[in-house]
Amino acid sequence: MNIHNPTHIKQTMKTKTTIALTAALLAFAHPAFAEEDAHKDHDHADHSEETHADVKTIEGPNKGRIITATEPHVEFFVTEDRKILLTFLDNDNKPVVLEAPVISAIGGERSAPTRMTFEASGEAGALLSDVALPEGENIPIILQIKTAPDADNVTERFNINLAECPTCVHLEYACNCAHGEKGHDDHEGHDH
Repeated sequence: MNIHNPTHIKQTMKTKTTIALTAALLAFAHPAFAEEDAHKDHDHADHSEETHADVKTIEGPNKGRIITATEPHVEFFVTEDRKILLTFLDNDNKPVVLEAPVISAIGGERSAPTRMTFEASGEAGALLSDVALPEGENIPIILQIKTAPDADNVTERFNINLAECPTCVHLEYACNCAHGEKGHDDHEGHDH
């Protein structure tokens, strides 16, 4: 056997390539099999069989939308008179009072935006907007939050959907019943 033979060199290269590919596939496949085995030891009745994705179902004291981009978190709630009530929450979702938060919001149409500032509402850890939201059922808003004067500014942009949720007691902006895959975002049957 001549190791300098081109046929032998080509065969050796193919073997080395096959071994390297097999090793790589086994290395990547192993974590997937481990994850599958980890799911065998728990009860699937506690969550959806369709997905294992985490669904946030945090609920604040006013049953509003929880904004987790700030620390502490803040609950966003629209009052009956269409003002915004913000309540800062500790890790147990209980109201917490901050020294001097700085918050502002702009909502509504770009051609005629409604600007809001916030002051203490009398409830522990809660701030109330100085003006009501503009008319409408689906209102875009930009909320700027500083938990202290020297803290970083956190900007949240979302639509305040004031329609009733079809499957729970909350309005859509605060809904956490996890029907978003088919309920909130299902546009079947109509065009945009």
